[in-house]
Amino acid sequence: MKLTKGQIDELIAHAREESPNECCGMIGAAAGGGRAATSIYKARNAEASPLRYNLDPADQFRIMTAMEDRHEDLAAIYHSHTKSPAYPSQTDINLAAYPDALYVIVSLLDGEDPVRAFRIEHGNVEEVELDVG
Repeated sequence: MKLTKGQIDELIAHAREESPNECCGMIGAAAGGGRAATSIYKARNAEASPLRYNLDPADQFRIMTAMEDRHEDLAAIYHSHTKSPAYPSQTDINLAAYPDALYVIVSLLDGEDPVRAFRIEHGNVEEVELDVG
């Protein structure tokens, strides 16, 4: 997946804004298989929790409608880990419901690679390289 430096900065800023709770949102890409992110969509974490996230259903509907209007596909779902590395937790794995989307995790831990992406399908986790440019 390709993200710009500005998009990475936007994800990290969102994570910091919501801390100590996890942030969440969606990333759109051009329809038809584009892997370059075109839009970052912030959502409200309906859990309001430092340990888990759940995209607010109204926000999810709003975002999916905006993506459709912009001819975008859901490229990724993102959320933050405020006190752990950018790697899917068992809860993240269990709740991964979109096998065609990547899962981007932003870590606020010092010394960690702050943003990583994963494909999660049937409980299997595979890291996907981010192309930042």
